[in-house]
Amino acid sequence: MKTKFETILDVKIYTIDAVEALPYNFRSSTNVIFDNEHVHVDIATDAQKMHAFLSSRL
Repeated sequence: MKTKFETILDVKIYTIDAVEALPYNFRSSTNVIFDNEHVHVDIATDAQKMHAFLSSRL
């Protein structure tokens, strides 16, 4: 997704124990936040679903 949307999307990747991740209280290792909202893991882990999700919001 970073490559496909790099001109319009600022992607940041952090580990679950990163300072930036602490306010979110993540419970698993796969988490995506978009516009301050959690993206469901079914979307976040499926390339086609994530592409559709981002395409509809960007």
